[in-house]
Amino acid sequence: MTARQRALAGRPAPWIKVFGRRGATGRKPPLFLMLPAIVAGSMMFIPLVYLVVRAGATERTELAAIVLRPFTLEVTLNTLALVGSVLVLATAIALPLALLVTRTDIPAKRAITILATLPLAIPGYVMAYALIGLSGYYGPLNAFFGLRLARPEGLFGAALALSLYTFPYVFLNVRAALLGLDPALEETARSLGRSPRAAFLSVTLPHLRPALLSAWLVVALYTLGDYGAIALMRYDVLSSAIFSQYANAFEVNYAAWLALMLLAIAAAFLVLEGALNRERRLARTGTGTRRNAPVLVLGRWRWLAVGFAGLVHLVSLGVPALVIAFWLSRAPADVDWTKVPATVLGTLSVALPAAALAVAIAVPVALVATRWPSRLTYGIERMTYFGYAVPALPFALATVFFTLAVVPVFYQTLAVLIIALALHTAALAVGPVRVRLLQIGPRVEESARSFGYSAPAAFRHVTLPALSRSVLAGAIFVFIVVAKELPITLLLAPSGFTTMAMNVFSRTHEGMLYEAAPYAALMIAFSAISVALMLRSERNHP
Repeated sequence: MTARQRALAGRPAPWIKVFGRRGATGRKPPLFLMLPAIVAGSMMFIPLVYLVVRAGATERTELAAIVLRPFTLEVTLNTLALVGSVLVLATAIALPLALLVTRTDIPAKRAITILATLPLAIPGYVMAYALIGLSGYYGPLNAFFGLRLARPEGLFGAALALSLYTFPYVFLNVRAALLGLDPALEETARSLGRSPRAAFLSVTLPHLRPALLSAWLVVALYTLGDYGAIALMRYDVLSSAIFSQYANAFEVNYAAWLALMLLAIAAAFLVLEGALNRERRLARTGTGTRRNAPVLVLGRWRWLAVGFAGLVHLVSLGVPALVIAFWLSRAPADVDWTKVPATVLGTLSVALPAAALAVAIAVPVALVATRWPSRLTYGIERMTYFGYAVPALPFALATVFFTLAVVPVFYQTLAVLIIALALHTAALAVGPVRVRLLQIGPRVEESARSFGYSAPAAFRHVTLPALSRSVLAGAIFVFIVVAKELPITLLLAPSGFTTMAMNVFSRTHEGMLYEAAPYAALMIAFSAISVALMLRSERNHP
């Protein structure tokens, strides 16, 4: 390398100048973008601060009695046991399934992959409803086969329901990692005398570690924040204790402390995942082109592998479909079917404006973070993701406390519910918008400015149309999550207001499985239609 080449290598790339602190044009971010981004980031932070203030109002003499009481230790240990059980069970399902579709000659790989992702359309509380509805004297197994199963509950029931819902996260991550793994690494280990099992444990598994850790983090955070499936399975954890303390007006300060403990556990998982993934070098350093991994011929084990995949699909998809169809067929004539359309409209009245508001938050946040990177804009973007990382119940509880203290007139109004749901899910829309902005770059908008367009006009006529696909995808994704959301809706919904998720939970909790069936079926239909719309929008755009 010459001296000139070395000097050029030390200079920042041209795109760094373009995306410098003051952006491509050398100006600061326009106020019409910066102001809503700052407001959004601040609103993510204010409820959390108020939760800390609320917990700090506890007298010192009462603090030890609140935090160190036996029930607190019990629900904390139960929470950790549930997270560990879900991670183990979800991995036990997903890892073999990912290996089968990427490394073996199992038939119908594409169908297996698609079916393995569909459980994401079935919320955890609907999965819990299906498992509960399958058992008992009036369940379909007893009705058709005379087989009466005990009602699933406790740690086993909660872990099973959540694992059947969350294992696709692990499956998708591990599958992607296996498809990108260079087979030469395993072949080298085999040439040095390692057995296939030893080569997998010493070479393949360490390279799957980042994918597993990322998936485990998502699953752990979801499990920490879940309430519906856990409550239906009658298992006491931090999330159910928080809801019980607040809903029954026992001790709001105690609920605040439990919420902070749950937040601390979530933060610990975030820190642990980052520490375990730090400074890991997994890229190949040799020359040459990476080859596809050799396909393992299953031979006589083929049908056993097909049976395993079929069993996973039967339990995760077949059981909910069977149970919902069974209880729909047994629904008595006195079920008030006229409430179903009203509940659908109620769900839409929350999900649609929340999705629109989340996108309205995501666009300015993504714009200032990509076009004018600085510590401030980076912090705003991180706060948006932090709002989603906070478990739903603490987020809802903080919103309740903040609303009662600052704007009590808006307590238990639809506006507060929509704003809280949009703030909690805005990060889901930030991701696709940010990626698209990095692909577009600022040059097209700069050209429009050179022709006399103002900054808002250039954004409206040039940038926004180019973002349409990503904005639509983010909005649909937020819509799916909000339509299925339960804890925030339970705490913040106005009196008398119901959604499909609330109806599934309340009727299943009261043992009215036949009345919950229509709403459970609608929840799955909503998710499936939303996913289909998102895929169709991607096909219709270049």
